[in-house]
Amino acid sequence: IVLGNAVCLTSALVNEPSNVMTPAQLATEALLAGADSGFKVNVYDLPEIEKLGMKAFLEVARGSDREPKLIAMSYMGDPDSEEILGLVGKGLCYDSGGYSLKPSSGMETMHTDMGGAGAVIGAMSAIAKMKLKVNVTAVVAACENILSAHAYHPGDVIGSMAGITIEVNNTDAEGRITLADAVTYAAVKQNATRIIDAATLTGAAVAAFGSSFTPVVSDSDELWAALEKASVPAGEKVWRMPMDDELFEGLKSDIADVKNNGGRGGTITGGMFIQKFAQGRPWAHLDIAGTSYTKGNDFCQFGATGVAVRLLYHVAKDSVK
Repeated sequence: IVLGNAVCLTSALVNEPSNVMTPAQLATEALLAGADSGFKVNVYDLPEIEKLGMKAFLEVARGSDREPKLIAMSYMGDPDSEEILGLVGKGLCYDSGGYSLKPSSGMETMHTDMGGAGAVIGAMSAIAKMKLKVNVTAVVAACENILSAHAYHPGDVIGSMAGITIEVNNTDAEGRITLADAVTYAAVKQNATRIIDAATLTGAAVAAFGSSFTPVVSDSDELWAALEKASVPAGEKVWRMPMDDELFEGLKSDIADVKNNGGRGGTITGGMFIQKFAQGRPWAHLDIAGTSYTKGNDFCQFGATGVAVRLLYHVAKDSVK
């Protein structure tokens, strides 16, 4: 029942239109979930995000009049352990594509681009309600990617919390830019010893897997094994994608440390971009672009599926010693 309620919470968050589920409202919902379930939530406003040096996150956010929010969550169920599972959720409350503008038909469901954020909030709720003996943190960099006079441009070179410079060659590959700083925050500020991010990241994932499988990009055999094991009781199919130095060639830049878009192989290169910011922690990326929303499947008649909530919960449960 608890896990089912957590999935329903996630679906409710994701299904709200973007004029309702703004970054500020998402932060409020996280605070309410924390108070109800028993996990700690801190919300950071624009001046505090600036002090943290989250330059990449702020570049994506500055096109919108709605200010970004950094949502940091923690549940310390095993204070005697130094192991901390870090969850990171993509929190784009709306994505127009920015100057790399989406076609109008591609914008209709972009209120769901915070599906990863909804998933980690739901997972934290279930983990805390079940009082698992495990330490888990979560972070969401919540904002909107809007085309405006203030928005960042293709061709810009931007900074990041990790000190890595990024050449922006596609403003519609914005989720990975916000995740770069969020993953860095999980590693540096929350001291996560392993990190899993969940994100509605690429159309390539939809093209390759439809709504059946969530592709996984990971640099850790152990973390992949944990996800594969957890996928069985979760009832969520996962498939590991290859990581290879040859694929990273497309992310190399002549004017910055890395490009934000590597062209073909987008599901893999999108993940590999994020991995560069994980500070060497064991890391895995779930591209839930195809599995987070449906026009009808076995779990859901229409709308958000709550995917990754069950998966992340069972990863945490299986790590209880």
